[in-house]
Amino acid sequence: MVSEQTSATTVRQPGLVLTDHRFDVPLDHTAPDGERISLYAREVVATGNTDASGRARADLPWLLYLQGGPGFGADRPVGRSGWLDRALDEYRVLLLDQRGTGRSTPANRQTLPLRGTPEQQAEYLAHFRADSIVRDCELVRQRLTGGRRWSVLGQSFGGFCTVSYLSLAPEGLDLALITGGLPALDADAEAVYRAAYPRMERKTLAHYARYPGDAAAVRRIVAHLAEREELLPDGSRLTAEALQQLGILLGSGEGSHRLHYLLEDAFVPTPDGERLGDDFTQQVGQLLSRAGSPLYTLLHESIYAQDGRATAWAAHRVREEFPAFDPQRALAENQPVLLTGESVHPWMLDTHAALRPLRRTAELLAERTGWGPLYDAERLARNTVPVAAAIYHDDLFVDTADSLRTARAIRGLRTWVTDEFEHDGVRAGGRRVLDRLLSLARDE
Repeated sequence: MVSEQTSATTVRQPGLVLTDHRFDVPLDHTAPDGERISLYAREVVATGNTDASGRARADLPWLLYLQGGPGFGADRPVGRSGWLDRALDEYRVLLLDQRGTGRSTPANRQTLPLRGTPEQQAEYLAHFRADSIVRDCELVRQRLTGGRRWSVLGQSFGGFCTVSYLSLAPEGLDLALITGGLPALDADAEAVYRAAYPRMERKTLAHYARYPGDAAAVRRIVAHLAEREELLPDGSRLTAEALQQLGILLGSGEGSHRLHYLLEDAFVPTPDGERLGDDFTQQVGQLLSRAGSPLYTLLHESIYAQDGRATAWAAHRVREEFPAFDPQRALAENQPVLLTGESVHPWMLDTHAALRPLRRTAELLAERTGWGPLYDAERLARNTVPVAAAIYHDDLFVDTADSLRTARAIRGLRTWVTDEFEHDGVRAGGRRVLDRLLSLARDE
């Protein structure tokens, strides 16, 4: 059972009507009469698709958008642009803040202590994976559509959730679209990161080939950090390993250029000698901060956990198999310092200010066993929901080979494999990406 608050707020932007929705759903869907949490979602409708009262036309179908992550709230639209512009031609769009994110019941260093001990916090967060998100969506669908099916667009982790949706509740879906988010159905976290580090190396070297001076710039910063402590504005400590995580930029279409501009102005002269400039550390702090998205670290490896085993900081352990990523070794051997992507590591619980209070909670989640399956291969093999997926060639975050294997495993799924975009193609490509996926799914 789901309940919705009745005092929905509606506001207008040029070309848009935005309506707030709040829902109470069970924390644990296997115990529907137990504790409940709040979900927030924003309905977006083009002004041309409203009736005289300003409400969406009754016959307008729904498109649910599932954000990437885990741990990030949905997009906050400002007017009609990008993929949303195309979607609003024919849908009313629901931007869902998945549990723990955005305006839904928050889960961060400030609120999680309300749960009690780190053990109680970890138990609470164990209900925040894709299977729970899908169950949330189904309850919301029943409330909003009166039982009618809706379509779903899943970006990155939202695509993982969409594959879970096709596994757990395909009867709720009219159509499914996935961008950069076809997961391996059976790979554990170790296998995921064993495939990821070579991609991180390729992306780093490709960046240095484009901007040759950046290899020296990164080496210079790493050497500096070995001798001087540098703090980010929020009190996080910038280490060489933390600096390497700027490689996350290389997963987006403009990221390589943004990284170059960031690196070219890293140092400033001071009475205390050369130091990293405030402008540099401010930008780095914004890129690395987990203040607004701690779940991105706390739950990241759990999105790959399905075989009952603990993830046990898989990315950190697998990194030992790739010694070229050791920044001090790179300096000693006069090699380029390789950058990383979205990997999470136990040292982050010391260096990142927003994660320090959650250290034990994070450790307990990494040690947790009993993670169950998120996908049903047999049900996917019998799929009848029209599905289309954009697979970005050499995607930094999702292994292309895994995505292609999964595409073959989902009956009727149609793929668009492209190297025109990076992982953020649905944003960078605007109307064109969504239009292509809709055409594929509809067999047009």
